[in-house]
Amino acid sequence: MKLLLTSAGIKNKSIHDSLVEMLDKPIAESNALCIPTALYGHPWVGPGLNAWQFISGKSDHMVDLGWKSVGVLELTALPSIDEDRWVPLVRETDVLLVAGGDALYLYHWMRQSGIADLLPSLDAVYVGMSAGSMVMAPNIGEYFVGWTPLNGGDKTLGLVNFAMFPHLDHELLPGNTMASAEKWAAGMQGPAYAIDDETAIKVIDGAVEVVSEGHWKLFSP
Repeated sequence: MKLLLTSAGIKNKSIHDSLVEMLDKPIAESNALCIPTALYGHPWVGPGLNAWQFISGKSDHMVDLGWKSVGVLELTALPSIDEDRWVPLVRETDVLLVAGGDALYLYHWMRQSGIADLLPSLDAVYVGMSAGSMVMAPNIGEYFVGWTPLNGGDKTLGLVNFAMFPHLDHELLPGNTMASAEKWAAGMQGPAYAIDDETAIKVIDGAVEVVSEGHWKLFSP
């Protein structure tokens, strides 16, 4: 699977061009599935208006890009239906568009639904936004723990070997400063990136590349 891990979606031409390159065909010829699940676990967003805005493409730079088709894959529903109802759909899609929200809530439902085990074998491009990107890391750090799993902790998928601090220096998130990112990174066990909303991290076959028209920093352990 190819990963495009963003802070705030496809925000600029550099990130957009990387996405098209990873798809290896135009967006207008590509089929997408959007995953809103992470939204429900975050106290600032939750179900209702924000989920609809994501799915309809009103609030991000992912669903509204002009895809050939866009479907919805709701992870909380998958454990209650047979795998043959949804696994072929996921295997056939060109891109997964994964919303932000709460990374641990998303991780929980990725595990519960079974899609976590499916992801490494997919040919699709995985595009994450905020928590949708953070969930790929080995863990997210105490700074980002909101919704708490029954067994506690901050573990996530570990499909990449680095962690992410998104929305660096965002005007609506005064706590997301470089100083806060440095303090967060000091508590992480591996490489950690602080990225602003104009930055994404591209991962293909384990090779990591930062795509940015903004600012970012890599903290080495």
